[in-house]
Amino acid sequence: MFKVAVLGATGYAGKELVSILVHHPYARPYYITSESFSGQRFDQVYPEFRAVCELPLEKLDLKKVAACDFIFAALPHGLSVKEVPKLLETGKKIVDFSGDFRLKDASLYPTWYGYEHSSKENLSLSVYGLPEYNREQIKKAKLIANPGCYPTSVLLALKPLLAEGLIETEDIIVDAKSGVSGAGRSPKQAYHFPECTENFKAYKVAAHQHTPEIEQELSSVAGKTVTLLFTPHLVPMIRGILSTIYVRSAAGTDESAIRAAYQKHYIDEPFIRLLPPTELPETKHVSGTNFCDLAFRLDPRTGRLIIVSAIDNLVKGAAGQAVQNMNIMMGWPEEAGLK
Repeated sequence: MFKVAVLGATGYAGKELVSILVHHPYARPYYITSESFSGQRFDQVYPEFRAVCELPLEKLDLKKVAACDFIFAALPHGLSVKEVPKLLETGKKIVDFSGDFRLKDASLYPTWYGYEHSSKENLSLSVYGLPEYNREQIKKAKLIANPGCYPTSVLLALKPLLAEGLIETEDIIVDAKSGVSGAGRSPKQAYHFPECTENFKAYKVAAHQHTPEIEQELSSVAGKTVTLLFTPHLVPMIRGILSTIYVRSAAGTDESAIRAAYQKHYIDEPFIRLLPPTELPETKHVSGTNFCDLAFRLDPRTGRLIIVSAIDNLVKGAAGQAVQNMNIMMGWPEEAGLK
């Protein structure tokens, strides 16, 4: 079995990653780290893993990482940028969960992430890990910047339409909702049960760090700068993202052209499901899966196209997509461990 290191295994994304890897046909977690729970076993932190994964949790040791065959870095933003250059020295391939290597323009990091980027040379080395569009680059990559959860839901909805010239590049509005697990496992008052339950709120309005990531990737498809309005919301559920996206359709675009564009781009994609015209995505239908469900409605009164996208933020939005990237990098079946 392929030996896998999981750095930051006790966060929600790290836990989800371990739960996938323990059933993977070619790989297993071998060395797992946690700064907060070092000295305990994984099943002591998450008792549902008794007799499934009882590995000890350790502090990060580069020699032990180097003994593994592959590395997942599920570390917080701002920490990966310090650790990934050291991890690359092991010669092993890496999938990084943080936002530290997603933005190609280092000057954006102080504004959106609050720190100066200290590993600019690795920004050009990293490959943005959206398999449906970067599969060939992923195959040859040493470092994958695993996409953010919100960006995954938005990019998969919009890229085919931009590529086919079916929508305008201006006046794009993204209204997205996420479960509370997207905020991470570290205790914070805003995510305390009494604060979240029976409540629904917007947050980081016009200031969310995923904004430049989405704009960067859409601009690469459109061939010109795309600026959008992105507003995330917190809903009182554990997991899932539902993004409702409003765009202006290009002149002459009809529903058959839109459906044809999605079918052209996604007919062979194992994790994209374009729903029938009578159905709309729901978070419960993708929960625990690596699927992205898509649907659309064209409003003839306003000329607006409404696209609805649903993913599980911890799977296709994090750990599942990371494993999908590993499978591609290693030449394994892309669906291994994910269906």
